[in-house]
Amino acid sequence: ADAAALFEALTERLPHAALLESTSQHLEDPLGRNRYSLLAFSTAQQPPLLTADASGTTLRLPGARVQLGHGFFDSLAGLWPPTAPLDTEYPLPLWVGYLGYELKREVGAANLHAHIAEGSCRPDAQFFAPDTIVVIDHQLSRMHLHSTGKPDAAITILLGNPPSHRASAALPVPQFSCADTASGYQEKIRRAQHEIYEGNTYEVCLTTELTAHAEDFNPFEAYCRMRQSSPAPFAHYLRLTDLEVASISPERFLALSKNGRLRAEPIKGTRPRGIDEETDLALKHDLATHPKDRAENIMIVDLLRNDLSHHAVPGSVRVTRLCSVESYATVHQMVSTIDAALQSPELAADALREAFPPGSMTGAPKLSTMNILDELEEHRARGLYSGAVGYLGADGAADFSVVIRTLVCDRLPDQSWRLSLGLGGAITADSVPQDEWDEVITKSRGVLQALGASFPAATAR
Repeated sequence: ADAAALFEALTERLPHAALLESTSQHLEDPLGRNRYSLLAFSTAQQPPLLTADASGTTLRLPGARVQLGHGFFDSLAGLWPPTAPLDTEYPLPLWVGYLGYELKREVGAANLHAHIAEGSCRPDAQFFAPDTIVVIDHQLSRMHLHSTGKPDAAITILLGNPPSHRASAALPVPQFSCADTASGYQEKIRRAQHEIYEGNTYEVCLTTELTAHAEDFNPFEAYCRMRQSSPAPFAHYLRLTDLEVASISPERFLALSKNGRLRAEPIKGTRPRGIDEETDLALKHDLATHPKDRAENIMIVDLLRNDLSHHAVPGSVRVTRLCSVESYATVHQMVSTIDAALQSPELAADALREAFPPGSMTGAPKLSTMNILDELEEHRARGLYSGAVGYLGADGAADFSVVIRTLVCDRLPDQSWRLSLGLGGAITADSVPQDEWDEVITKSRGVLQALGASFPAATAR
């Protein structure tokens, strides 16, 4: 069965659903990231919800609302991992959702609000508890169904004739605008470099945002086009009532196995794909050997070694892959892998907080750089962008991807859509402002081309 077609058949009209999958199964997979696709959804209109904003963390149950406390990660530690974890041979989500970048306030950074409309703010974290989960094991060609809800429709589809493909639907072409002009962004790069020269930071992950308004839009159709044109190991589609997220993320934020193994896989360093094999190989070689890109990556590796060490078994932190180049449909990326062993299962939520936000989206040192970024980005909340999407497992495992290459779709009160696409890159002392702006445009292509859209010409140059 095709995971997207199956997901559409199973979750039509359900307000809480998620598809977490690898769509890059034809690529080499030495780290085992392409094995599973997870379909998680609630057949109930009101599933258990865990949300957080600046006022605190709330657990909503059918007929009850419980205020858990001010801090999200402290509250999470009381709910997960479960005291009696299930033991399964495959991933089994207990909670599915996102950690928004504004949760940075819980590690000492400034507090911003992710406004989506006048008087309306998106929660900084939002998770739902699925009552039905379908696990597709691509390696063994098996499907597993778990349900505490009403799985009759799912059983009928799974045991009948699971769809092998889906028909595409019409999709209007969004007209995006950018929060920055080319000259304005490059001036911010120079300001970031001044902070580096002053010794306040040594790497600044500066971002901008493309936004569009659409009267009629189909976020799932957008996701299906994105997953087809730009396969990625951490693709995901998330539906939380009036919020839908379509992502072709290539980057893992943090994974935790049921046996307590931590893994982070930061990306730093990007090149576009070439127009032919010769230029493509040249671009890949340039990325693999360029001192500036390697420096970017190694700085973040060092940051994440520190992040993971706080709750790791002493001596267990290892860099098992350094500055490796992975190739995707529109870009080459430089990726490293850091592994560690968690001291105790009870520290899982604390380890998640210590690593948040993803260091590849902040820079280093993390706290001072986030404060600099707030000023450079004019106190514009990033929202989901630069945060993480994933699941917290019933067996104590977890897996989250970084929210990049991601279209965030908010349904407004008038039923129209606000679309946003965050973009950015790492600024170091030897960054060339024009090259950094060109990288922003390169990173937009995977999403924009799938939508038939273009980078806004008025700000491109």
